[in-house]
This record gives sequence, C-alpha cells and structure tokens, in this order.
Amino acid sequence: MSGVVTGDAVVLGLRPARLPSRALALVIDLALVWAAYLLISIGLAVATASLDEAAVMAVSIATFILVLVGAPIAVETLSHGRSLGKMACGLRVVRDDGGPIRFRHALVRGAIGVVEILMTFGVIACIASLVSARGRRIGDVFAGTLVVRERVPTARAVPVPPPPPWLVGRFTELDLSGVPDDLWLAIRQYLTRMNQLDGEVNRSLAERLAGDLVACTGTPAPHGVPAGAFLAAVVNERQTRDTRRAYAAASASAASVARSSPFAPPAPSAYAPPPPGHPGYGAPSAPPVVTRAVGERAEAEGTSAAGAPRPPATGFAPPA
Repeated sequence: MSGVVTGDAVVLGLRPARLPSRALALVIDLALVWAAYLLISIGLAVATASLDEAAVMAVSIATFILVLVGAPIAVETLSHGRSLGKMACGLRVVRDDGGPIRFRHALVRGAIGVVEILMTFGVIACIASLVSARGRRIGDVFAGTLVVRERVPTARAVPVPPPPPWLVGRFTELDLSGVPDDLWLAIRQYLTRMNQLDGEVNRSLAERLAGDLVACTGTPAPHGVPAGAFLAAVVNERQTRDTRRAYAAASASAASVARSSPFAPPAPSAYAPPPPGHPGYGAPSAPPVVTRAVGERAEAEGTSAAGAPRPPATGFAPPA
C-alpha cells in the first residue's frame, strides 16, 4: 500500500503497479502501436512512391512521431491514464496526489518514453522500475505520475457464525443502544476469526469482549453461558432488530407512496348498493326525486312525473 498524500493531507491507499504487470501492459501497447505503424507505413509507401527521397523521408519521420509517440499520448490523455494494455492488466496512470493525469503529464511520459523504451528496448525503464520504491520509470519521475493497480483483489467476506439454538431469542429485552460501533466491529472480527485462534487466546479475548459488552448494556451475561456463545447471540439479536427496522421502514415508505399515487383506487362511496347477503340487498330503492322543472314538463305533456299516462281531469276530487 502506498502512502500517497493529497493536498488535503489525506493518505490514499494506492497499490503501485510492479514490473511484471507494467511490462505486460507495455508489450500489449507496443504490439498494437507497431502493428498500426507498419500498416500505415505500407500504405504511405504505396501512396508516396512517385515522390522524391526527401519527401518520403519527411513522411516517414512524421509517421513515426505521430503513430509511435503521438498516439500513446493522445490515448492516455483521453482515457485519463488508461491505455489498451493498462486496461487489460487493470492499471492506470495517476498523478502523485492520486488525481487523473492531463495532457502535460502524458506528454512528458511519452517524450521520455521514446528514449527509455523505444531506443533502448525498455532496458532503462526496467532498471528504473526495479530501483524505484514505487516502481516508477524515469518518465513517471519527471512527469510526477504513478502507475497504480485498479483491480485490487478483495478478501472474501466471512459471515458471523450463528449462536447456539438454545440462545436465540433470549436477549430480546437487552438494551443495545449504548454499545459503540467500534466494540461491535471488534466483536464481529473476533467471531469471524475465533476458530483460527489458540484456545487460551480465544477464551481470554472472548471474556474481555464479553465484559466490555456487559459494561455497555448494564445486564450481566447468563450464568454458565460461554463468552463466545454470548457474543454470538447478542450479535444475532442486533442483526434481527436491524432487519425488522429496515423492513418496517420499507413497508411505511411503500404505503406512503401508494397513498400519494394519483393512480390509487378511489375510496368506496357511501351511497354504493349493499353487497349480496346484506339485509338491505334487493330492497326497493327510494322513489325518484322529482324536481319542479320535471313536474312542469310532465304536466304540459299530460304524463305523470314517473312517465305513466296521466288521467284526464274531471273537476271532482276522489272521496277521502
């Protein structure tokens, strides 16, 4: 791990690339560049066959500079330090402070690389990388750059071993709010590595961590329970509580989104007909309300408000 310090006094954990990976990336880049250079040179030789010797020499020098020097500089500038060979090997060129390189950095590296890589077949670059503590060649020293590894192998996460079944659920009333995060981290690290420790060291470390946990919770450990099992049961209880809180928060969020959605189904109307089986199901509905306008129109047409023919008026009222 490299102790690269940024302008904000922050130490970056960068892994400098070593000679084998850098050499492989360089071989890939040189193979691609030389293949392109040969193809372009053959094409230009056919196109400039009618020119004189001086013009052909000028075209050859320009092709050499543009393809073998300018192309790598352009690629590193546009890709922020990742040529094709470095991408294949998981490498990147960065500044000494860990930031991405710019054109001036790529220009200095490419210009000095002509001498230490192309003209000496990489001998000077190999010697400089072996001597440097961070594997830098001369171009990196003058440009203020560093080649680092991007694909760093990470350790596989080891799950916390479960507690004994007879201890699951015995600490539901335990107050865990006063336990600091660094103690939780120490307990998790112990539980994931307790099978790799010596017997006496394992027991003493478990007892010390259990004592710290009891001091934070204020509740003594059950009598006769091993310290390691006690720690595993408490960690399992904390994970269970975290899972419940996360599930409750997700359910509340989903319910809030459903209530605020414009596509939510409307609330049932208070005047909806009763469902089948209800005492009021099938009962006759209330008579229609006849407004004054409807009554006047029905009287003018000679019908009742319900639509039935109206009997003619005789002038006699029916007996009571």
